[in-house]
Amino acid sequence: MLRQHHKRTAHRWKLTAIMMAAAFVAFGSFWLAQLMESDPGLSSDALKNEPDYIVERFSVVRMSPAGQPRYIVSGDKLTHRPVDDTAEIDKPLVQSIGEGVPPTTIRAKRARVDHGNTQVHLMGDVDIDRKATATAKPMRMRTQALTVFVDDDQMKTDQPVEVVSGGTTMTGTGLFVDNTTRQVNVTSRVRIVYPPRQ
Repeated sequence: MLRQHHKRTAHRWKLTAIMMAAAFVAFGSFWLAQLMESDPGLSSDALKNEPDYIVERFSVVRMSPAGQPRYIVSGDKLTHRPVDDTAEIDKPLVQSIGEGVPPTTIRAKRARVDHGNTQVHLMGDVDIDRKATATAKPMRMRTQALTVFVDDDQMKTDQPVEVVSGGTTMTGTGLFVDNTTRQVNVTSRVRIVYPPRQ
């Protein structure tokens, strides 16, 4: 009789433990569902932040208001994220081909193109190569971050830069380039090394 009582008690404890565990699971699921309903960002934004498309080995031509090619942007991979309508590019290559503008090629490790495709933010080993023209010497610029303002044909950074042109090397911090006026301005801590005279 005592054994039977012990068996019943043990059985009740097991049943109680199972019911309590089930109650905790149910409560946890209910709490999680309530939390996600009260903060839509936890469910919808997490999904929205996932890429909606990925393109490999791509090339895009940016046209001027007059309908002429202005920039060619290409890269190894483009990942578009709909939550902020930005595109991330692996190994971007930006080529300026506007009429009356010195041909310029920009390379970097990665880039981000903002909403409206008006700005390209280049990051990591940014290398700018501007070809010579009848009135301008070739120019090579290096920095770690650069923003290209596509519509204005301008470039800007607040990072340390190195500019090499015609044997002259200029280093400093901060850079502003206007391709239309061919203005190049290093903003601070400027140091210029001229080549020796012949």
